Amino acid sequence: MITTIYNNQKDLPLSIASIKLMVPFLLRTLKIDTDEVILHFVTKSAIGKVHDSFFSDPSPTDCISFPIDDPKTPAGKHRILGEVFVCPKVAIEYAEEQNLDPHEETTLYIIHGILHLLGYDDLDPSSRRTMRRMEQKCLKICAPFPISKKRLS
Repeated sequence: MITTIYNNQKDLPLSIASIKLMVPFLLRTLKIDTDEVILHFVTKSAIGKVHDSFFSDPSPTDCISFPIDDPKTPAGKHRILGEVFVCPKVAIEYAEEQNLDPHEETTLYIIHGILHLLGYDDLDPSSRRTMRRMEQKCLKICAPFPISKKRLS
């Protein structure tokens, strides 16, 4: 499985190598068979533009998902599960407010976006509870793959 990553932000140093290991491991553990997932790490301005273009809301958000191929599509052609846009700057700001680690918050946004690609939603209380339970399960699965990248001095 290919994890295509576009890192167009400089707000949070990320270990792209770790993310490229984490995402396929997560999907294999969840028994999802796909050929590719595309992740975009973007600035607040960029995610605001995507949010506005597709949802008529210019405010920055944590992540936005665009499913492409149904995860139940049988093998045979190159299947792209979808694209997830993640804003690490939103993670940094939220983490500072809540005294959390911004890399862990960014990992949560990656997972949240992938779960949306798999059909999970959080629009009503029941589906939100299900989504939160899956997020916690996935965070445990992804724990061996820290996405932080130490800055070189």
